[in-house]
Amino acid sequence: MQGRKRGVGLADLGALITAQRRYEAAEREAELERRRQQARQRAESQRDHDLFVREVGPVRPLKAASDRVQHRSQPIDPLPRQRQLDEAQVMRDALSDEFDAESLLETDERLGYCAAGIGDDVVRRLRRGVWAVQGQVDLHGLTREQAREALARFLDHAARQGWRCVRIVHGKGLGSPGRQPVLKAKVQSWLMQRRQVLAFAQARGPDGGAGALIVLLDRSSLPGRA
Repeated sequence: MQGRKRGVGLADLGALITAQRRYEAAEREAELERRRQQARQRAESQRDHDLFVREVGPVRPLKAASDRVQHRSQPIDPLPRQRQLDEAQVMRDALSDEFDAESLLETDERLGYCAAGIGDDVVRRLRRGVWAVQGQVDLHGLTREQAREALARFLDHAARQGWRCVRIVHGKGLGSPGRQPVLKAKVQSWLMQRRQVLAFAQARGPDGGAGALIVLLDRSSLPGRA
């Protein structure tokens, strides 16, 4: 009886060994299949990459995103830059350098001007200082373009304020090439092109003399209208 039990035990042991070997063989086969699958996937990925490079060209990886927190900047109120540029252009267009002022100026040494429908006595009264000067702009030392825009802005401001009489300081041109008052003639020409300018005359000595003009404005004129 003991021998028969021993024989049954050996048979069972043999079956276990055989099953274990089959299991291990199956495991190895499964591992080989997994590796073959990975190899096929790598080969397919490489083919896709090679195709992409051929079609698109070489690529460069993007830099890794920073871990730093990006705080949103405070919004800045937008500046009406285009409107400012447009207004400056209107000023330049409204005050032309091609305007012939000489034919409209009085021929005396102090040179005065009055618009159509304004009596000559207005210029004489301006010279005498009948109207009080309510504001002034100093253009002395500015370039022609700077003076043109500054004058246009000042006249618009004067219209909004309802000023009647203002002083324009243009300088005597002593620092200009040839000591010629180039800006003076430009200012006179620009003033004649503004509808709100009724008259102007050279200032008296205490008010600037040959370096300034006293200008009479139409208070009913709208700001910015040439």
